Amino acid sequence: MTRIDDVARLAGVSTATVSRALRGLPTVSAATRRRVLAAAEQLDYEVSPSASRLAGGRTGTVAVVVPRITRWFFSTVVEAVEEYLYQSGYDLLLYNLGGREHLRQRVLRTANLHKRVDAIMLVATPLRPADLTALAALDLPGVTISSGSRVPNWPCVRIDDVAAARAATRHLIDLGHRRIAHISGDPDDELAFTTHLDRRRGYQAELRSAGLRPDPSLDVESTFTIDGGTRATAELLARGEPPTAIVAACDEMAMGAVTALREAGLRVPQDVSVIGIDDHDLAGVLGLSTIAQPAAEQGRLAARMLLDPLGAHPPGPIVGQRSAGHDTPVILPTRLVVRESTAPPRAH
Repeated sequence: MTRIDDVARLAGVSTATVSRALRGLPTVSAATRRRVLAAAEQLDYEVSPSASRLAGGRTGTVAVVVPRITRWFFSTVVEAVEEYLYQSGYDLLLYNLGGREHLRQRVLRTANLHKRVDAIMLVATPLRPADLTALAALDLPGVTISSGSRVPNWPCVRIDDVAAARAATRHLIDLGHRRIAHISGDPDDELAFTTHLDRRRGYQAELRSAGLRPDPSLDVESTFTIDGGTRATAELLARGEPPTAIVAACDEMAMGAVTALREAGLRVPQDVSVIGIDDHDLAGVLGLSTIAQPAAEQGRLAARMLLDPLGAHPPGPIVGQRSAGHDTPVILPTRLVVRESTAPPRAH
């Protein structure tokens, strides 16, 4: 069986050079690459991914850290990242924190990560000062997705959560709604991160721009889940006169809101309109109006940005612009998707 050493010997280069040449890395001259490819063809050499990586001092693996893989946004991002890395010759090492503080510390604050991966992607992962210090000490390329803590010198991909919530609220105002409620994330829930704060800010800002005063009695906090949306809406209804419309901070909460409203004998959208944010896979099936965010595209773009420092050549173009520098996040656009869950308020 032909080995990488045989190709290196015939081409008159090192095994590391053979590895780089066969992977198409830019650090190899055109003449050397042609010599290596000719030697590999002559010896009928089949590239071993593991051998090639080791020869180049790489693991060929990227760590992806998520708070909870079972949530729609995280699973959608990870699936897109995994496919992109696979096409680029890299493997994915997934760390699903699941709310476990000891696991978060073990992943982010130990040097073992340096020996296992070539780069790190953090997807909406809450960070503390000690985490930032540990990540800097690893000296690995990295990228973050979604709002929240930024890592110095790491690029970031996200949407504008304030603008998304403003667009959702504006849709309801344009339909004629004035008594508009908001159900959002619990600030004590690690998954809410800063997303719930940004989306609440957007909701309130759009109300004020329309000359409406935000009413604290119409703003309820819960978890970013269907059950959380159900509980938040039940609490909202228990406070008195129901709103004519609800802005939910995510589609899963919006689904819970629809459930609670129907259990209370209210029709959607005839009695209460509901809009979410995300465009969850089930949103279309359920007829849910929403602000669609490109979750998979965020994953693919972040993966491309992560592979660039590694000298990889990712396949195909990616829609979306890169930031000119690491200090400015790459913000991808959202869009309003109108379905059956929103309508003008019923005339009284």
